[in-house]
Amino acid sequence: MAEVRPHARFLMKHCFQKLLSHRSSSLVFRKQPLFSSTSFIRSFNHISTMPIDQTEKDVTLTYAGSSVKVLLHGANILSWKVNGAEKLFLSEGAILDGSKAVRGGVPLVFPVFGKATSGPTATLPQHGFARLSTWEFLGQTTESPLAVQFGLGPENVSEELRSAWPYNFTLIYTVSLGEDTLETSLSISNPGDVAWDFQTLLHTYFYIPDVDKVAVTGLTGTEVKDKVTKTDYSESNEDVTIAAEVDRVYENVPKPVTIKSDGKTLFEITRKNLDDVVVWNPWTNCVKMGDFKPVTGYKNMICVEAGSVSKWTSLAPGETYVAVETVKAYL
Repeated sequence: MAEVRPHARFLMKHCFQKLLSHRSSSLVFRKQPLFSSTSFIRSFNHISTMPIDQTEKDVTLTYAGSSVKVLLHGANILSWKVNGAEKLFLSEGAILDGSKAVRGGVPLVFPVFGKATSGPTATLPQHGFARLSTWEFLGQTTESPLAVQFGLGPENVSEELRSAWPYNFTLIYTVSLGEDTLETSLSISNPGDVAWDFQTLLHTYFYIPDVDKVAVTGLTGTEVKDKVTKTDYSESNEDVTIAAEVDRVYENVPKPVTIKSDGKTLFEITRKNLDDVVVWNPWTNCVKMGDFKPVTGYKNMICVEAGSVSKWTSLAPGETYVAVETVKAYL
């Protein structure tokens, strides 16, 4: 079957909106999408042989014994299973009704990491608006690996958040499911008339058997901004272990990063245009987070987050930035 490019419709929609904006003194945002993603995917699935289950709230893919479930709110991956074994941590208290960001899985961070205190993103909430907005499901792109796309533009963002960051943008998020791999690709485009700066990150919560036995490797020699100790230093340890609260930004990590448990590799993470790696575990401070359940859940999770967050990336009109993360599961 010929490869389908559903993102083309989404990009055409934004080109049309750009044309409309030139006929007005201010940028025009449509509140309704120009095409129905539901009707599109139904017509596509009529000829597709690969299992894609879509509801009003989420999309589930099944391929070669693996599965992935994506919530339309935030395009947040909620679950990734390989041979029936869950690979991601999702808080039992996670709010999935669209009223707030999801605690767990793979939240998407854009256009700011953390909470800015100055500049164009200062009035945005922590980690921006991508994880707080409902994305459009655009459809399937390939059969092997099984891949689908989601889209987000200004018309998908609340008026309050659009006012806080009034730039034109197009995000296309591709989720590709292999037998033992999960690849996520975020295409960030500027279809507007002015340049803007951004940061982005995949805030992945990995499920681990025991935090006391976990180690992250591949970070040796990189510069660290430690948010807990409020210090900067170079990482000297080959194995980064967790014995208390950890919140660190490792800058310009040149190699793939692995997550090990008791010396055995659980995950290998490779990145493109995501030069930084954030390692986070709240430890017992998770009790301060109302949606973090159970309170002992920190023992079974570690966030190893691929991102571009140590500096700002400027995107000129007409430019596109593509960031890719591939995770391979071993056990």
